[in-house]
Amino acid sequence: MYFTDFDFEDEILDALDAMRFETCTPIQEKTIQPLMEGRDLIGVAQTGTGKTAAYLLPVLNKLCRGDYPEEAINCIIMAPTRELAQQIDRQLEGFTYFMPISSVAVYGGNDGQRYEQELRGMSRGADIIVATPGRLISHISLGNIDLSRVSFFILDEADRMLDMGFYNDIMTIAKQLPKERQTMLFSATMPQEIRRLADNILTNPVHITLSLAKPADGIKQQAYVCYEPQKIGIIKELFANEKPERVILFTSRKNKVRDISIALKKRGYNVGEMHSNLSQSERDEIMYRFKSRKIDIIVATDILARGIDIDDIRLVINYDVPRDCDDYIHRVGRTARAGSEGRAVTLVSVDDQNYFGRIEEFMEQEVEKAALPAELGEAPEYQPKRKSNNDKKRRPRHGERKGQRGNGDKARNRRKQRKSATAAHTEPNAAVQAQQPQATTGEAKQPSKRRHYRRRPKKDNPTP
Repeated sequence: MYFTDFDFEDEILDALDAMRFETCTPIQEKTIQPLMEGRDLIGVAQTGTGKTAAYLLPVLNKLCRGDYPEEAINCIIMAPTRELAQQIDRQLEGFTYFMPISSVAVYGGNDGQRYEQELRGMSRGADIIVATPGRLISHISLGNIDLSRVSFFILDEADRMLDMGFYNDIMTIAKQLPKERQTMLFSATMPQEIRRLADNILTNPVHITLSLAKPADGIKQQAYVCYEPQKIGIIKELFANEKPERVILFTSRKNKVRDISIALKKRGYNVGEMHSNLSQSERDEIMYRFKSRKIDIIVATDILARGIDIDDIRLVINYDVPRDCDDYIHRVGRTARAGSEGRAVTLVSVDDQNYFGRIEEFMEQEVEKAALPAELGEAPEYQPKRKSNNDKKRRPRHGERKGQRGNGDKARNRRKQRKSATAAHTEPNAAVQAQQPQATTGEAKQPSKRRHYRRRPKKDNPTP
């Protein structure tokens, strides 16, 4: 289906033509018409399928036709991260190039100049506000924004927002909006919390579900079953066969990002880091250098699993297996976007086999297991049903802190040993007592002999 098949205004068709948007993706084909009719909608589709355009185009088409208050905020778009908010704002700039519709992105981690820009946009009534929940709540509490005339309320990556604990913030924002509005909720998964949220903020919504939680067909998935020390060698072999360009390497922990980056830099690779400890200006600089091809590889946490506007990622490497199946879907979904092709490689250590087995069951497909390079030695046997060392760790007992599992037992054992030793020293057992002669009447008890120590006097400091 083509975008020209919809009843879009000329300004929107001109923008689509300039951006070389011709054919619709499946999610766009099924959602645009109900949204243009004013229906509330729940759209569930995997990442990289064009959900952003699916909800932006109908809203922009209605705003372009008028009949909405001027100098008022007409649309609120919620995004879980500042990166996704920036991506949506950039797409808005392209779609609104030929129409007088204003927008402003509102997210945390900015300097004072950016904050003043947010205030000007909200006070003058920007047509569209793209915001993260925490930042928008802050402006609401300070009285900086008026949401009483909003006509469109959009939640993008709703499952991610709930994972980050924004449910109460979303409900607080929804209460500030008029009841007569059009609400749209887009997500990659549909857990029970999303259904509960939808029941609270949507009215008789249309449900559109496509390719629920499965990687795109254009992604070639591979896995290396290996020991932890073999991982860097596998990456080196991957880059030896193909020059590393447009590569994202994901790891689950921030402290690993730096270690992996150092290891790759020592081998001469052009590497950048991305994690939540970086300031917004540092994140922007890394993304700019990556997009301009000054950096070939980004080592990142799941902060880059969603909300980056880069369509030509060639290779995604999972240095470790994510614990959540949805996180795996979003990681590998960074490649093969917009109908292109890409590759996703996962390094599966012994402790991660069980988690990767769950991901394969979730996707209902078995990922190809590649052979290790001969110089790295033998690989462990792939046994995903076997419990890993991490699975065998007991849960903390009552009173134990999360980071001190097992310390309670050790402390108790030490106390018991000290108590037993003290009892043995002060109270001889019955057999020993029987062998000792009993003291006669009038015989004085001999005091126990103790060694007395005299503290050695301190020496005076020697004179220079």
